[in-house]
Amino acid sequence: MDAFARAKELLREFKGNHYAFGVGALGRTGELAVELGSRAALVRPRSHGADVVRQVVKSLEAAGVRVVGEITGAAPNAPRGDVARIAEELAQLVPDVVVAIGSGSTLDAVKAACVLLALGGAIDDYFGVGRVSERLDVECVQLTPMLAVQTAASSGAHLTKYANITDPGSGQKKLIVDEAIVPPRAVFDYGVTRSMSAELTADGAVDGMSHALEVLYGSVGKPYYAKMAEIARLVFLLTVLFTERAQRRPDDMEARTALGLATDLGAYAIMLGGTSGAHLTSFSLVDILSHGRACGLMNPYYAVFFAPAVEEPLRILGQVLREAGYTSAQVDRLHGRDLGVAVAEAMMAFHKRIGLPVALHEVPGFSDAHIERALRAAKDPQLRMKLENMPVPLTAEMVDAYMRPILEAARDGDLGRIKLVNSGD
Repeated sequence: MDAFARAKELLREFKGNHYAFGVGALGRTGELAVELGSRAALVRPRSHGADVVRQVVKSLEAAGVRVVGEITGAAPNAPRGDVARIAEELAQLVPDVVVAIGSGSTLDAVKAACVLLALGGAIDDYFGVGRVSERLDVECVQLTPMLAVQTAASSGAHLTKYANITDPGSGQKKLIVDEAIVPPRAVFDYGVTRSMSAELTADGAVDGMSHALEVLYGSVGKPYYAKMAEIARLVFLLTVLFTERAQRRPDDMEARTALGLATDLGAYAIMLGGTSGAHLTSFSLVDILSHGRACGLMNPYYAVFFAPAVEEPLRILGQVLREAGYTSAQVDRLHGRDLGVAVAEAMMAFHKRIGLPVALHEVPGFSDAHIERALRAAKDPQLRMKLENMPVPLTAEMVDAYMRPILEAARDGDLGRIKLVNSGD
């Protein structure tokens, strides 16, 4: 079975009949929405996607779902102010289903807004793991159901239990992690991604790849490792082989489908396990880098740090990168730091090919203040799950000794600065 067919099979296994994906999937929006309600509030993208909105509205009307009002979606990185505004506007419309159209930021903001609509309070009350479900159980209420219409091959927000919300004042992103916020229905028409620029295509591709890689690290020794290894290899293969092609030929539907499948499988990955180092650091870089770009930049450096504990995952990625011509290293024969460096350098070569920075000093606006912010965030109890998910777990007390060298290595583009735990480096 080829990679495309197997990827589709895995997605059907993941979401069943609750998810419509592939070229032409927008036409199924109405049939999925009517399963949730007949009065829809429509949350639309801020500055693009008029054709997608028209197709969604047409499908809703054909299925007998009435749009009771339209709301403007969120700015990039889902600022907390947009979450509050969307919740207030939803309260005025009183819909029985929310149809949200957009990429990760708008979908995450609507997930969080639905929490505020049902439970009230401040968004800070829900950061962390499982806090929404706890409150729903105590108050015996339910969230207004959401149908997520994805418009970008990137975050997989339409399929997952995560909502990343940003405080623009501090420049820090925090996370809601809860099964209760998974959209019960979703649609992703891969054809709409033709409008993604070469830059956004690269951002989204490495976002999905980061999901797969970081969860693969954390699944070593777990009962689901074999499943995760298969998912990750497909993500790596589809991403590495098709990203540059999609950038050069935006209308190439095979390439666009490959990246849609890859990022959707990345979403499957983060429903099996959690992300760790690169995602944790990315939360402190929101003012200078997109989420996917930040994760992509950091992952080579964490690959070296984690290498002694994740040799098999690194070989899976390294073999894909070798077959694609990004390294000549015999990754199946290397171990520890040597393996980590070889795969990190291959990742960086791929990132350069698709136009991404590979060191923080290359990023406009970066300063050492970002390193200090990231170190503080790593010690925040609300982000503790990221430290605990690391294949080389760190405590808050270990952050300065081990994470600071990783961040300084990323600043300078120098893999040799990374200090391994218990290695004497």
